Amino acid sequence: MPLVRVSLRKGKSDEYKKAIGDGVYRAMREAFNIPEEDRFVVVSEHSESEFQFSTTYLDIARSDDLVIIQITANSGRTVEQKKALFARIAELLSEKPGLRKEDVFVNLVEVAKENWSFGNGVAQYA
Repeated sequence: MPLVRVSLRKGKSDEYKKAIGDGVYRAMREAFNIPEEDRFVVVSEHSESEFQFSTTYLDIARSDDLVIIQITANSGRTVEQKKALFARIAELLSEKPGLRKEDVFVNLVEVAKENWSFGNGVAQYA
């Protein structure tokens, strides 16, 4: 059910981008217990002018390697599960592809189950 949108600066390899998708998917499987094969990841690359961010907000030193990850998922998870997800994503992406944890920005958007159609014009969770 989660839809993952990854935004980053242009110039990273396909392997690098796939490693981000792999890490986020693994973290969601572990922290949110999403079903196997429930993997929908969209990666968008941006020029410097199209990818603007604060390098110091909340005293976090971000670099040009910043990755913004937006996850749309069903509502109902606990604060503890959300914290576990954020921490696990940062941990896994620091291992591969080697991102600094300061450069992992995650936003979770929660929606009602009936707001999804995975195909065939059917609201599978409604």
